[in-house]
Amino acid sequence: MLMLPAILTHAEVRDILRLFRETLDQASAAHGQDAVLLTVDGSGLQHFDSSALAVLLECQRMARAKGRAFAVQSLPPRLMELAKLYGVDGLLQSA
Repeated sequence: MLMLPAILTHAEVRDILRLFRETLDQASAAHGQDAVLLTVDGSGLQHFDSSALAVLLECQRMARAKGRAFAVQSLPPRLMELAKLYGVDGLLQSA
């Protein structure tokens, strides 16, 4: 599971994606080709912009490229409102 930080704006995108890639690689090494659900937890997220949505969608793309299931949990209501505004709320599966 990847816990999102309190702040996720454009400045943090590279680091978050690197952490997710490492988490994904560790899950692949530990579980081989077995289906593994990779979850991103947004419960700590307090300050964000639309970059947070881009991060979540890229994490989903990376997980699917490795044949892994992907889900999000505990996203702030404001972020879900933003996802709905951009029309991507249906792409973010809740765990």
